[in-house]
Amino acid sequence: MSKPPDSVTGDTEAPPPGAEQAPPESPGDQGKAKRRVVHDLWLSGTEAPVDTGRFTDEGAQEMLLEEEAAVLAGQRGTLVVDDYAAGVEPSTEQTQIVNMGPQHPATHGVLRLQVELDGETIRRVKPIIGYLHTGMERTGETLTFMQGPTNVTRMDYLSPFHNELAFSLAVERLLGLEIPPRAQAIRVLMTELNRVASHLLWAATTGLDLGALSMMIYGWREREAVLAFFEKTTGLRMNHNYIRPGGVAADLPDGWEEDVAAIEETVLAGLADYEGLLMENPIFIERTHGVGVITPEECLAYGVTGPLARASGIDFDLRKAFPYSGIEQYEFDVPTTEHGDVYDRFIVRFEEIRQSLRIARQVAETMPLGDYRSEDRKVTPPPRARLDQSMEALIHHFKIFTEGFKVPAGEVYEAVESPRGELGMYLVSSGGAKPWRLHVRGPSFANVQALPVMLTGSLIADTISALASVDPVMGDVDR
Repeated sequence: MSKPPDSVTGDTEAPPPGAEQAPPESPGDQGKAKRRVVHDLWLSGTEAPVDTGRFTDEGAQEMLLEEEAAVLAGQRGTLVVDDYAAGVEPSTEQTQIVNMGPQHPATHGVLRLQVELDGETIRRVKPIIGYLHTGMERTGETLTFMQGPTNVTRMDYLSPFHNELAFSLAVERLLGLEIPPRAQAIRVLMTELNRVASHLLWAATTGLDLGALSMMIYGWREREAVLAFFEKTTGLRMNHNYIRPGGVAADLPDGWEEDVAAIEETVLAGLADYEGLLMENPIFIERTHGVGVITPEECLAYGVTGPLARASGIDFDLRKAFPYSGIEQYEFDVPTTEHGDVYDRFIVRFEEIRQSLRIARQVAETMPLGDYRSEDRKVTPPPRARLDQSMEALIHHFKIFTEGFKVPAGEVYEAVESPRGELGMYLVSSGGAKPWRLHVRGPSFANVQALPVMLTGSLIADTISALASVDPVMGDVDR
């Protein structure tokens, strides 16, 4: 097979001696032949190998024994603060590069880590992503604004309400749409309970990773109470498509106040069990104290947000800095610690559970009356009862679910505080019913890139502890 033409000259390689010659072609056929050559595929072993370093295939991502100084600094976690306690610089003959992953759930998703080891000490780390490759941002550009929450809810699948909320806020800002107070309060309630469920799952799986098998059972037990309420409200345990542009899909069910009170009682009792099981356990302390440390300077340089940043002493929470959905009217504290290790991340997340339950209790006590969605008929479909009475209502219902509603041209960035940090939606509208561009600022993406900072210089046995404390969701990374 002929070699593809050079990108500049268009020349092709002459056939080797003895090769079968093709019959002469007419001038019209020559153009067709040239097109065929341009689109031919290169077969391995038939031509000189192509430099694959230009491409993003798996081989091009691998860690090399010899790297440039800037690349080495990144893999050793010394770009910001030189806390790499290497001692004597090891020679390449004394180190080995091993793979951890990609398998699930040992790496909390299909994440691959390449680790250079000097004995049992980690010298370099390189996170390699892309194995999930969901393509949700591109998919979001093929769906209408009405269909958008169905897509984004599956990115960070452990906090689906936050995905839906960020997308809906962006659409509503482009529309200039006002949301009824009751709808805003319901959004706050559901997202804060979602934060509780996400942190409970994190505590359960991280406890399992550290050998605390009972923690897995306990965390799952309390999380079940939250998911049961989600199912009662939305009909689903995950990926709800409940928060939509204009409000929420349905009002809260009868007896929801008692359900929220029962969740608070159950989870708070569970938290007391967790802290008694873990926080003074000598084995747990040995596995978490001083492990996976990241400094405030490194958090700022790598874009690390959420509980990771707050465990390092950075007092930043979007709910306080840039309030949304009326959350500023509720009282809550932002917990911070200063050591930036795995132990402090447990402290921060446990206290965040308490603060989210505190917000949920205030919402239950002050829930306003009114509609759960906007009355703007350009965005909101007509009530179900009207479909049997009005042909215009039936047509409008049909068109809004098949064609969607048009959004004025413009661009916007809206962010919410997800359980993993700043979750942002950059949305561009060209004036049609579908986004022209959708890009997501996933907190897990930024947090995973800081793994070399946390792991370099530690023991290989601490890798899972530090990785689990990051709480990455790979659907939030490989969008």
